[in-house]
Amino acid sequence: MTFTNEDTHAINTIRVLAADTVFKGNSGHPGAPMGCAPMAHLLWTHFMRFNPKNPLWPNRDRFVLSNGHACALHYILLHLSGYPTTMEDLKQFRQLNSKTPGHPESHITVGIEVTTGPLGQGFANSVGLAIGEAHMAATFNKHGFELFNNHTYVVLGDGCMQEGIASEAASLAGHLQLGNLIAFYDDNHISIDGNTNVAFTEDVAKRFEAYGWHVQVIKDGNSDLAGIAHAIEEAKKVKNKPSLIKVFTTIGFGSLNQGTEKVHGSPLKADDIVQLKKAFGFNPDENFIVPQATYDLYHAVGAKGAKANHGWDTLLEKYTSAHPELGAQLKRRLDNKLPEGWAKDLPRYTSSDKAMATRKLSEAVLNKIVDVLPELIVGSADLTGSNLTRWKNAVDFQPDSTGLGNYAGRYIRYGVREHGMAGIMNGIDAYGGLIPAGGTFLNFISYASGAVRLAALSGHRVIYIMTHDSIGLGEDGPTHQPIETLAMIRATPHLVDLRPADGNETSGAYLYALEAKTRPSVLSLTRQDLPQLEGTSIEKTLKGGYVLQDVQGADVTLVGTGSEVSLCVETARMLKDEGIKARVVSMPSTKLFDEQPFEYRASVLLDGVPAVSVEALSTFGWTRYAHESIGIDTFGASGPYKDVYKDFGLVPDVIAAKVKKVIAFYKKEGSVPSLVRKYFH
Repeated sequence: MTFTNEDTHAINTIRVLAADTVFKGNSGHPGAPMGCAPMAHLLWTHFMRFNPKNPLWPNRDRFVLSNGHACALHYILLHLSGYPTTMEDLKQFRQLNSKTPGHPESHITVGIEVTTGPLGQGFANSVGLAIGEAHMAATFNKHGFELFNNHTYVVLGDGCMQEGIASEAASLAGHLQLGNLIAFYDDNHISIDGNTNVAFTEDVAKRFEAYGWHVQVIKDGNSDLAGIAHAIEEAKKVKNKPSLIKVFTTIGFGSLNQGTEKVHGSPLKADDIVQLKKAFGFNPDENFIVPQATYDLYHAVGAKGAKANHGWDTLLEKYTSAHPELGAQLKRRLDNKLPEGWAKDLPRYTSSDKAMATRKLSEAVLNKIVDVLPELIVGSADLTGSNLTRWKNAVDFQPDSTGLGNYAGRYIRYGVREHGMAGIMNGIDAYGGLIPAGGTFLNFISYASGAVRLAALSGHRVIYIMTHDSIGLGEDGPTHQPIETLAMIRATPHLVDLRPADGNETSGAYLYALEAKTRPSVLSLTRQDLPQLEGTSIEKTLKGGYVLQDVQGADVTLVGTGSEVSLCVETARMLKDEGIKARVVSMPSTKLFDEQPFEYRASVLLDGVPAVSVEALSTFGWTRYAHESIGIDTFGASGPYKDVYKDFGLVPDVIAAKVKKVIAFYKKEGSVPSLVRKYFH
């Protein structure tokens, strides 16, 4: 491969434009874009396949900038390539409501595959993107019809390498032999604290070789274009290992402060930009300049991608003629549509059905719907036998060479890697045509919270199947019993909490989670058996909260979630024997209840009737829905779950005694504050 002066000038254009962009925004990180410019330019102009006119072409190569603070680089590449990121957008870098925010956000900027910023997350996403390609290829590719063969390219820096999520994801990627994944390690030895030798001196190349990666090292990432290109070519030849190309670069290359932390998190000074432009052959009096030759170079790549896209579209139509059922399924999945009438297969229950743990009811749902929803790809962070996430005839997603499964398999063994699993699932969803779900204990979603938060921010349809959801897990004790966890989930914008009370609500939780195309859902499921309750339904679950048992002239409303709804029913029965009238409300999702119309919420939480919430978790946040809350505001305890419930006073007689005090208090007060009007929005 030969390179011309146009390549060199294009690289310098990126460097100068990065300096201008960050200076104009008066905020940002110019150093990494300037240092990464050579590898990024080569990748986008000589190797990557994409179509700016159709940014979501399914077989495009994916590019992830895991060191998202370098996003000026990504925005510049999008602009040069002909994506709808204009020069004016570059001038609005990091400004309010711009298309070029402070870190790459997939729902803001066309052409950004995944939202990055918290370091290591993008790298984990890239593993998910690579899994997506491997699975779709194994599922749909046929002889003469290679529909899926794209690569995922990811750039990451020293910070990403130090984050635990990157280690988790890299380890799994090596095991899975994801040969379509190529990572560029921008090794510039600089972080905000200065030279990385103060804290980070491990041999990363050996570490990744131990993970099972193919590793190459480029000693001069500033100017060795031939070496970088050769490394990419070699990486593409390796089909049974992901590849890491370790590239030594100089952060802020060309700056007076190159190679130091001074160019990492602050704009270059005005005089520095002047000398930079002079050194690279640009007029120092001009800003935001791109030579036409550079535009021509990048636009030619876009035109080539558009041609490849057209050829793919033609191939898809021929494929559909040759394989009509698979072709129709693929088109439906790429359109993000669920099969017509899929929900009829969700299990329904009556109160005469046997008591069952909601984790077991979740397993029943999966066994019913996996064949109807071939896009559902499920896994667990090692706890398969406890989470009950694997259906009867499931095939593991594994390389053929392991003898453990194949890439067409739909069950992923994530190992003990909760954070990696959550980050990878974001990438699987971003790939398209797939719905990822993954399990662990509810308490351990805290390990994964960084990736869960990004799923909510980005609008990924990811389903977290979280079991052992309270002190009801019993003997494992307070280290495993979630207390504050659900409060954190409920506090996260756009993230849906779903804590079903029985079989119908479990089916309803899946109905919501699968049809919510742009938001993640957390299913909080019990270890202990729960009765099938009279009055629950799949449809009512979608309201978030509803009246399970009503009574005229109610003295109190008992509000429960999950395992505590049946506890509220028992308490109401006990109160009735004493002449006290109690309504019972099931609240499987506070988030969904908040989104209902005012009139509906007012019909559930009646004015003038005191409400008492009961949940075997923290009472934090319940002031929105109850005048008094019964729960646990300490850590849990070890022991058989019935003993633990009794020890914390979560039994009908103790709850009834507390409820009677609440009723007496408000009768003495003479009025009951309106909950719904207080929090009207």
